Amino acid sequence: MNILEKTNFKNLGEKYVGKVRDVYNQDDKVILISTDRYSAFDRNLALIPCKGQVLTQVSKFWFENTKDIVQNHVIDFPDPNVVVGKKCAVLPVEMVVRGYITGVTGTALWILYQKGQRDFSDFVLPDGMKKNQKLDQPVLTPTTKFEAHDRPLTSKIILEEKIMVPEVWQKVSEITLKLFARGQELALERGLILVDTKYEFGLNEDGEVMLIDEIHTPDSSRYWQANSYQERINQGLEPENFDKEFLRLWFKEHCDPYKDKILPPAPAEMVAELSRRYVQICEQITGVPFVAETGDIEKRIENNLKKYEI
Repeated sequence: MNILEKTNFKNLGEKYVGKVRDVYNQDDKVILISTDRYSAFDRNLALIPCKGQVLTQVSKFWFENTKDIVQNHVIDFPDPNVVVGKKCAVLPVEMVVRGYITGVTGTALWILYQKGQRDFSDFVLPDGMKKNQKLDQPVLTPTTKFEAHDRPLTSKIILEEKIMVPEVWQKVSEITLKLFARGQELALERGLILVDTKYEFGLNEDGEVMLIDEIHTPDSSRYWQANSYQERINQGLEPENFDKEFLRLWFKEHCDPYKDKILPPAPAEMVAELSRRYVQICEQITGVPFVAETGDIEKRIENNLKKYEI
């Protein structure tokens, strides 16, 4: 099956390589190309067929279904793996919003709650909550964007450190909660619970807030299947989720992904299964049968981006 590991286009502007995307910067626009890279432990672990196309198509669906809430950076989707966006001044905060108390990492709401934390500065949680329980209302847990390690933020820190001016912080917070409400509403119509997600924003040349990057993708968001949620919670089980952790865990069990210079190749059946899961959630969200592009993906992208060459 065809996969896109990386691109190397000469005439599209200055190139920046992210975890999953190759980004080409021009004076007034940015070209975001989603590859099939799967990364964890600060490195690329595998290539997952269709992943880049899924991320782009899911974002396209959500950008189109939220543009009445906030303007977004989209100029064009010239290719199934590509979005061309307006350039803007990126705000240095990732707006993380959570609708449920869950998670397993050190900064996860559930882990902090288990350790006894109740006061999170901008909100206080009651005693007696259970893992994966719905919060009374969604909460914001923003983090820094451009620091070496994501630092948890509160509105107090954001304003004291002048990370954002008060009126922009207020606006971005309101927009975030509106986007999340829309996401939860449309996801539920499709049998999904949008559990948590993150948004990135910028300011255009007029100083107006603009949604950038990606929105409600399976990489930036957590999704659970809605129809089995309550029954599984009642039985003390984890919700049925879109799970991409199994591949990450396999690497953790079979090598030291932080230290080993060369990693073992990801098992083919696991790669195929993860690709299938990406395609499945794309179809569930968009309601459109997924058509995997055939042929040389890089060549196709190059042809589709001819008009953006400089």
